[in-house]
Amino acid sequence: MLVKFGLNIVVVVSAIAAYLTTITGSVDWSKVLTLGVAGFLITGAANALNEVLEKDYDKIMNRTSNRPLAAGRMTTSEAVLAAGLMSLAGLSFLALFNPLTVFLGSLSLISYAFIYTPLKRVSPIAVLVGAVPGALPVLIGSVAVSGHLTTLSIALFAIQFLWQFPHFWAIAWVADEDYKRAGFNLLPSKSGRLDESVGWNAFVYTAFLIPVGCGPYALGYTGVCSAIVLVLLGVVFAFYAFMLYKNCSREAARNLMFSSFFYLPIAQFAMVFDKL
Repeated sequence: MLVKFGLNIVVVVSAIAAYLTTITGSVDWSKVLTLGVAGFLITGAANALNEVLEKDYDKIMNRTSNRPLAAGRMTTSEAVLAAGLMSLAGLSFLALFNPLTVFLGSLSLISYAFIYTPLKRVSPIAVLVGAVPGALPVLIGSVAVSGHLTTLSIALFAIQFLWQFPHFWAIAWVADEDYKRAGFNLLPSKSGRLDESVGWNAFVYTAFLIPVGCGPYALGYTGVCSAIVLVLLGVVFAFYAFMLYKNCSREAARNLMFSSFFYLPIAQFAMVFDKL
């Protein structure tokens, strides 16, 4: 629970999918394993630090009250020590690829734990800030192959970056009571209200995601099959965002949230399958 295992696996899969989408020729599965372990450790460290900083807020939210620090099963010093060891080990594994992956891994850890986390109680701009470390895993996975930024790595980053806005806002709508209790301010509306502006903003980002999802194909890295899949996924995603704008209901927010859960893994699998 300290490393938020489910969320962590999503991050690891994103990095590996980007690696496999970028690579040409045969796949060295030992490198894939190394990347996966590095991603798990760095993400685990970031999540552990997040729980250290939000321990008092986690205690008062139903969805987080059973986390190890909030429930008192682990001390702050133990969690910080675990985070330190995981970050050192994770960055060491990334160093086996190239220096840029180490820099991006460090940036992801620092920006998530020490910039995004405290901003959550200050302003909805936290979602914008948090979307950067949230999308960096695909950049790391792609750069682990190339050693530098490429048009493909930027295109993959853009897809995951845009995806996070409707994803975050849907979760914030569903967990609104808990978030308000903890003082988190994540919704893109006046005074953090549940209104149509949340759905409209989500719809705008999902609409942009449709052409952006075609980026890897337009750049010649993937085939038409994955482009079609990403367009269809984008249309479905945008539909649920529009329904949140139209209905402004918890049910509509849950539908948008679950559609975001399906969008990313299917999109990534489609690109990997198309490439390989």
